[in-house]
Amino acid sequence: MKRLVTVVTGGSRGIGAATCLRLAGEGHDVVVGYVRDASAAQSVADGVRAAGARAVTVRGDTADEEDVDRLFGVAERELGPVTGLVNNAAVTGPLGRFTDVDTATIRRVVDVNLMGTLLCSRRAAQLMTPRGEGTIVNISSGAATLGSPGEYVHYAATKAAVDALTVGLAKELGPVGIRVNAVAPGAIDTDMHAAMGAPDRAWEVAATVPLRRPGRAEEIAAAVAWLMSPDASYTTGAVLRVAGGR
Repeated sequence: MKRLVTVVTGGSRGIGAATCLRLAGEGHDVVVGYVRDASAAQSVADGVRAAGARAVTVRGDTADEEDVDRLFGVAERELGPVTGLVNNAAVTGPLGRFTDVDTATIRRVVDVNLMGTLLCSRRAAQLMTPRGEGTIVNISSGAATLGSPGEYVHYAATKAAVDALTVGLAKELGPVGIRVNAVAPGAIDTDMHAAMGAPDRAWEVAATVPLRRPGRAEEIAAAVAWLMSPDASYTTGAVLRVAGGR
C-alpha cells in the first residue's frame, strides 16, 4: 500500500503541530518543517511516531528557495514521494496600525506568508504533476475578508493573496489530479498572539465571535485532515472558514 507523505510547514507549534499529529493519526507520514525551535519540532515528530507514522524534521525558511528545495528533497529521500502539502508557516509582526508598521516587518510578512506559500506550492506541484495526484491545503485566515484594521492589515493582505492562489492553482492543477484548498481560521488560541505582543488576544476578541470563544488548533487540524482525505475528493478551490461564525 502506498504511503501518504505530507509536508507541513511551520509544524513545530500551534496549528502546524496539531495538524501534524492529526494527519499522523490518519495514516500520513509527516515532514515537520520549522524555522527555529528544533526541540519543539522533535517533540512533534515524536508524537507523530507515537501515532504509528513516520516523521522527519527539516529546518528551513520557506521564503528561501534553496531551503524549500531542501525541504522537499529531504522529504522524498527520507519518506518517499510527497503526496501532500500543508502551507501553514506564517508571521504577523506586532499588532498595530498600518501607518506604524516598519518596512522590514511588511517585507518579512509578505516573504513568509505569500512568497513562502508560492515557493512551496510550486515545488509540490512540480513533484506531484508527473504523478497525477496530490493534495495541497493552504492555511489562510478570516483576516483575508475582515481586513484586520488597527491590527495587521498587511497580514490580512497576504492571506487574501493566499485565497486567490488557492482558487487559481486549483483550476490549473485540477486537470492533472491535484486538489488545492484552504482553511481560513478565526481567532485561535495559540502562542502566535504572544509573538505579536497580545497573548490574551484570542480571548479578548471572543465577545465578537458568535460561538463566544476562540478556536482550538485541533479544530483547524480537523478541517485540514478532512480536505486531505478521500471524503473531500470532489472538493477543490474551496476556502473553508473555521472561525466560529465571525
